[in-house]
Amino acid sequence: MTPHRLFVGTVGEGLFRSLDGGESFRRACEGMFVECDVRALAVHPIESKTLYLGSERGLFVSRDSADSWTKLPAPLEGLQVWSLWVAPSKPEMLLVGTCPSHLFRSEDGGETWSESPAQLVRECPRIVWTRVTCLVGDPENADLLWAGVEIDGVQRSRDGGRTWQPIGEGLSSRDIHALVFVPNRESQPRRLLAATNNDLNVSEDDGATWRPLQIGRSMPWSYCRTLIQPHGKPHEILLGNGDGPPGWCGVVGRSLDGGSSWQTAEFPGRANSTIWNFAVHRSDPSLIYASSVSGQVYRSLDGGASWHRLAREFGEIRALAWTPYD
Repeated sequence: MTPHRLFVGTVGEGLFRSLDGGESFRRACEGMFVECDVRALAVHPIESKTLYLGSERGLFVSRDSADSWTKLPAPLEGLQVWSLWVAPSKPEMLLVGTCPSHLFRSEDGGETWSESPAQLVRECPRIVWTRVTCLVGDPENADLLWAGVEIDGVQRSRDGGRTWQPIGEGLSSRDIHALVFVPNRESQPRRLLAATNNDLNVSEDDGATWRPLQIGRSMPWSYCRTLIQPHGKPHEILLGNGDGPPGWCGVVGRSLDGGSSWQTAEFPGRANSTIWNFAVHRSDPSLIYASSVSGQVYRSLDGGASWHRLAREFGEIRALAWTPYD
């Protein structure tokens, strides 16, 4: 197993870090509120010691693997950070999605920011405010981006996040939890997958139109929460599945064909709630972490085919990341 650091972002207990592969954990909140709600973590695509963290207190950066944190001067007062995206080919470009729903953009690593124009519904009776749950981009085209909103559908940008337009005809639900981009391969065109509260949806026209995949026929439940791909294997996709938010049980789904077919991964029994988060890193595509929203953490050493549960349990987990030792 690659020597690495594991980061667990919690609601109400801040950030925890493990230096021994998940055997033990300590808080890593120097420079920010120790009991903050960590809902977003992103690792710099080149400098693995640099991490970004979003909470209800704003956006923070660490350049020493979470030994310390510095608040970035983003215009986020009164907003909760729910999603972060760092452009893989242009890491000085950052995108932030918040609750209530707003989209912000920086071109200089977070030193200066602008809010991106977007037609976003913000009030939602069921959850009070909508929130931008996910941000994803085409790795070969830094200008083509998508944002998923709970509960307000999908937004697309063709200018690097400067402006956004609502899309999403045919979605099974406008309750968007996660998005992944799958490049074309052989006879399969490039596609987007969207995890929602009642199905997994696929688009083959950059998100303009969608069709549900009826995931409940191959997975235990239709509730889909999170999606990830092992680095370098974009047609292998992992799905966080469960019986609801937060749910009483959950499993990991796995597709080897770009989301066309799904199987349940080998799992040590069912999790105590829906699988909510994944963590991958380019340095080792075989090492993947997952967590249930109600505090359990799982590790895979074979790219998500099989899983082992760690001994330590937390409260509510909303973000995961891991980085190698340099």
